[in-house]
Amino acid sequence: MPLTRDRGSQLFERSVQEGDKAVVVLNARREIVWINPSFTKMLGYLSEEVVGRSLVPVLVGKATPTAARVSLERLINAKRGSLEEINGLDKFGNEITLLIYTDHIRDIDENVTETIVTFHSNTPARMIQSLQNNVLEELVSGTSLESVSEFICRKAEFITRDVVSTILRVDQNGLMHPIAAPSLPRYYSDALDGIAIGPTVGSCGTAAFFGEPVLVEDIETSPLWTPYKGLALPLGLKACWSVPIKLRDGRVAGTFAFYFREKRGPSYLHEEIISACVHLCALAIEQHEAKEHIHRLAYFDMLTGLPNRRQIYQKAGQAIAEARDKHGKMALLRLDIKRFKDINDTFGHSTADQILSQVAIRLQGQLRPVDIVGRFGGDVFVIILPDADSAYAMMVGRKLVDAVAKPFAIADLLLPISISVGISLYPDNGADVETLLKRADSAACKGKTAGQEAVSLYEHDVVDRAQERVILGAALREAVSKGQLTLLYQPQVNLADGSLHGVEALVRWAHPVLGEISTSRFIMIAEQIGLIDEIGIWALSKACQQMAVWRAAGRPIPTISVNLSPLHLRNRNLPNVVASLMRQYDIPKHALMLEITEGVTMDDHPTTLATIAAIQALGVGLSMDDFGTGYSSLSRLTHIPFAELKIDRSFIAGMVDDRSALAVITAINSIGHSLDITVIAEGVETETQQKMLRDIGCKVAQGYLFSHALTAADLEIWMRGKCAAPKPVRLHGQKAIKLPV
Repeated sequence: MPLTRDRGSQLFERSVQEGDKAVVVLNARREIVWINPSFTKMLGYLSEEVVGRSLVPVLVGKATPTAARVSLERLINAKRGSLEEINGLDKFGNEITLLIYTDHIRDIDENVTETIVTFHSNTPARMIQSLQNNVLEELVSGTSLESVSEFICRKAEFITRDVVSTILRVDQNGLMHPIAAPSLPRYYSDALDGIAIGPTVGSCGTAAFFGEPVLVEDIETSPLWTPYKGLALPLGLKACWSVPIKLRDGRVAGTFAFYFREKRGPSYLHEEIISACVHLCALAIEQHEAKEHIHRLAYFDMLTGLPNRRQIYQKAGQAIAEARDKHGKMALLRLDIKRFKDINDTFGHSTADQILSQVAIRLQGQLRPVDIVGRFGGDVFVIILPDADSAYAMMVGRKLVDAVAKPFAIADLLLPISISVGISLYPDNGADVETLLKRADSAACKGKTAGQEAVSLYEHDVVDRAQERVILGAALREAVSKGQLTLLYQPQVNLADGSLHGVEALVRWAHPVLGEISTSRFIMIAEQIGLIDEIGIWALSKACQQMAVWRAAGRPIPTISVNLSPLHLRNRNLPNVVASLMRQYDIPKHALMLEITEGVTMDDHPTTLATIAAIQALGVGLSMDDFGTGYSSLSRLTHIPFAELKIDRSFIAGMVDDRSALAVITAINSIGHSLDITVIAEGVETETQQKMLRDIGCKVAQGYLFSHALTAADLEIWMRGKCAAPKPVRLHGQKAIKLPV
């Protein structure tokens, strides 16, 4: 049906509005009735050559694949307008990619009277631009590296149609890993996975090795391909051009390759496409690595590389859910390194970090592939054992203890490490992660004080130590602020004649509700919550004040000893505090003794050494407490002029039945005698111990045989009586109660 003038004008106006796009008008029989000039310019056909013909054979020709003809016919006959990309031919037989849009004009009865077909040539430059835009959209949407890489390969192959494309990644060890090869069989990629790059490793391995593009125009004869041509040639791949993918820091992170099915090199179009693709691959890999880095920061411990607290919660939750579904069990183990704070304070953070890293390696070496070990924080590790009952968990716990027990070689030191392991079980001890962690913590705390058995299962009657620490911490702050701490004094006796050598000032705490709290428990909490300095200065002040009272009353008390935490010696102001108190209370330098643990002597921290030197300059005596149980060397005794060495009570307790303990005591006493240092035996409780100490020449002893720790008033009574020490002090008379679980 010929077009009327008004109708033709209408259609012409619409075509003009489309700009440089080609426009074809079809009648109801799908015959061409009109074309615009852009159609002639794009495809070469004049109006008289196509009017009256069907559009399909004009665009696709006989040689075009059936799929393209079917797509075009479906597009034209669609009831509603639609858009599709079609591969066609121009008048001269050149292949051209067209983006085609159809729209229908209908009469009042909704019958199609004309179809307007609008399309433009999708030139390579435009297609490359489209590729870049599409890939950037994929990256913004968070698509995975593998999916983006396959998308890039498929688009590159669509633009050129004569190549097979692949993308390989190169890991930090120089090993190749195919991540996209959509037109190659899976076995091809599997055969290349894990191969190291090198100067003669195909096109890709060589390009990655040198960081330069590598073109092999004949795979069959190239020496680079000798070991690998058996993979490529059977697939009809005869040439390969590989370009390294370089990131902004210059690192080669992978390769992008075009394989050709004939012996040839790349065309200008290939170069343009691969240049765009390599850049897009670099962006995709950098984004992937950034995501991986963020993931590591969020879910992994940076020191050990193990899962961190956040991931432990997730993994434990998953293990609980799996055990619930299977009506099975799982175990959660909490591991604490004993006395790790002493190691940290003594040898520094660098040594402590090395130990943590080595502990992590040893723990991993004892576990199954399905088990999970993570660092919960500080010196605490958590292990998740799926499908584990109590017997298996105990067996694993003992294996872990043995694995860590071997001394760690750090620099020129051999440091012995021990751990305590607490175990809780699902569903026996809890149904959620938080509860199981608390139960395992309680069991681990029990293991710390359980002697040689360092592995403990949770028992419901064990006090929840984590909750206890929170309660005691709050109560301790209140006790310090309200002056509820008390200082008691334990006599130190000269074994030769029973006279008083001195007294040791001991901080005690009796809570009105909780009862008497052991010193070791609340001092540890004070160190954790930052109260130790305040408590230490209070004890020094109270001791000096009491010494002044005794001296004014003429009481014959030669010296008073005050214990210091290792943290006190990192306080630069401590010597000034000591000097001020001595002046305020008129305490002579020989009357004050400061006790420090032997681990402090190994602390090379500048503040610690300077503080010790300043205290020495005041003339105050220094006493090494718990000698023989730590890490100190004898050479330190020659560098720091100690006035006293205190033999740890653990040696005294075993001296009667253990020859080794007696030998250690004898050796310590000999060292003290040789260096003109007074040796004090702590924890003396029996006459037999006293006699043995006299026999080896020990001069001073301290312990329940002579007296418990006393108030100042009771000490004066003891000094007057000397024959019968008062009974142990219960500060407020309250009976201690258990903290709630």
